[in-house]
This record gives sequence, C-alpha cells and structure tokens, in this order.
Amino acid sequence: MTRTKKSPSKNVSIEDVARLAGVSITTVSRVINKIGTVKEKNRLQVLDAVKELKFQPSIFAQRLATGKSNVVALLIPRYEGVFYSFYALELIRACGTLCEAFKLDLLLHLTDSHSRIPLNLRGAGGIIFSDIIGTRFQVEEAISSGIPCVVINNYVQDLPVSCIAVDNAGGAESAVNYLISLGHKKIAHISGDVSTQAAAKRLEGYEQALKKNNIAIKEEYILKTDYSRGQARSAAEKIFKMSDMPTAVFVGSDSMALEVMAVARELGKNIPNDLSIVGFDDNPSGLYGPVALTTVRQPLIKMAEEGVKELNRLMGPKKGASTKKIILPTELVIRESCRPIK
Repeated sequence: MTRTKKSPSKNVSIEDVARLAGVSITTVSRVINKIGTVKEKNRLQVLDAVKELKFQPSIFAQRLATGKSNVVALLIPRYEGVFYSFYALELIRACGTLCEAFKLDLLLHLTDSHSRIPLNLRGAGGIIFSDIIGTRFQVEEAISSGIPCVVINNYVQDLPVSCIAVDNAGGAESAVNYLISLGHKKIAHISGDVSTQAAAKRLEGYEQALKKNNIAIKEEYILKTDYSRGQARSAAEKIFKMSDMPTAVFVGSDSMALEVMAVARELGKNIPNDLSIVGFDDNPSGLYGPVALTTVRQPLIKMAEEGVKELNRLMGPKKGASTKKIILPTELVIRESCRPIK
C-alpha cells in the first residue's frame, strides 16, 4: 500500500503530521520540542512528515509544551531617523544574527519615551532593552513579572538587572586628550541628547579631560543637540560664527561630525586646517568623505552579542541566575580630520 502525499496547506496541524508519520501527537510534540525520549525511527518519520507538509509549529504551542518561549523582544526607543541610524541598525543586525544561532525568534518593538503604556509582550521569553529613555518603568515591570531581561547601552546600578554598556566617558576623555596632545586648548563639544546616559557620559568625559589638563570649561563651547543632523548643522554654524572660534571640536556621534564637515565645506573652510574634528561611533561612512574622520570606536556589535548571550543564559533552566554588569572599552581611531597646533 502506497502512502498518499498530502499537498501542503496553510492550515496543516500537528494531527496531520502525526497521521502522515504514523505516530502519536505526543511523539510529534516531543520531536518538535527536541525532547530526547523518541525512538530514532519515529523521529526520522516525524521530520520527514514535517518537511513534506511544510509544517510550521506555533511558538505558543511550543511554549505550552516546554514551559518556555524562544521569543526575544528587542525594545528600541523611537526617534527621528531610527531606521537610518548606524547605532540602531548595528544592534538589530547583531541581535538578529546571534538569536538565529541560539534558535531564538527576534521581535522588534519600538517604544515611545513619552508614553506610559505598560508592556504588552505576551509570549515573549525574554526582553533586551536598548537603553533606558523614559522606559525605566517598563524595566521595573519586567523585573517584577519575573521575565528575564537585559539592558544594553546603559549601565544600571540601582536595579537587579543585567546590563552591558560602553565606556562612553572614557572614550570621550581619550578623544579630548588626543586633541590636547596636538596642542589644542580651545575645544568645543557638540553633544547628543543629554537625557540619554551615553550623551551625558560623553559630555562628562569631555569636561574631565579639560579639567585634568587645567583648561577652563567654556559654556559657549558646549552645544547640546538631540543627535539629529539638523541640530548638528545649527551647532556647526554657531561655532563658525564665534568671535573666539574653537580650533577643534569633539562631536557626540559620527553622523553629526559628518554634518559639521559638510557645513565647513559650504562655508569654504578646510578640515582640519580651520577646524579639527573627532567623532564617536566609528561609522563606516566616516571613511569616505573628503577627509577620513578620526573617531572613537564603540563595540556596538559586541555589546549586542553579549546582551543576547546574557539573556539566553537567563532564559535557561537554571532558576535565580545572578545578574551581570559589564562595561566594554572603546578605542580611539586616528585618521585625517585633526592637525597639530604649532
């Protein structure tokens, strides 16, 4: 007697798989959920049936069967140009790649920092919070609910949560120290949104470097933005109009630094002869302008990967796993956008 092939259907059920494989529904469930109590012959029959019927198991059914979900939610604060952001795209790419390696399903969720809407991530087995910008209450909610969670790009000292952050203050200090070593004393800073920990720490590192080198901090040299290129352009225009114009500027992101370069070209200025510039990120686009951008490389890929690894550990069978708090080092990358002062 020949077995009749069932044509693939969008509504294939676990019962269909069991019927075609000639085994029980329980056996199919055990094979799908990788429970090692199935005879090899039956396992192969089930896998053949799954392939033939193109069966896609429900993640929620898997959760009921195993008591856990393999869905990881990545929460990224919504801001203008988020899908054009080097930072956001690197995090999504790295999290997605490692989630695939761990056989985790990645769910991207954009959050509104001005909203107080509670988390609605039913079915998620764990959460990665990319920074905490108006979303601290959501982190606290996840902790109190017992959902495994990790915070990246923010060092959280006062909550029992694992976090992986970058040494933003140290990176900024190394950038400004480099400019000082070239003889610069009139150094401006175009910061990002200081409501974020990263921007606040970079401003702190800028000020620390000046203080340690006995250089006065001038408030007019500190121009705060929201990380957008539009505000970076306005800040650059202010710098070039200053009566006591700085000889160098440390910019809180490469994207903004490239906008400063664009303004300089439009005004007929030369980089680095008229203004030395250091950025922060090591965005590849900084390599392809008229002048290669000196910058601070932050390990975005490693930060995201460590976040996924830590969450995968916390989602494991071990109950009450201890939290980890990690700060990753940065690296100054010297290129062509700075010159020494004679």
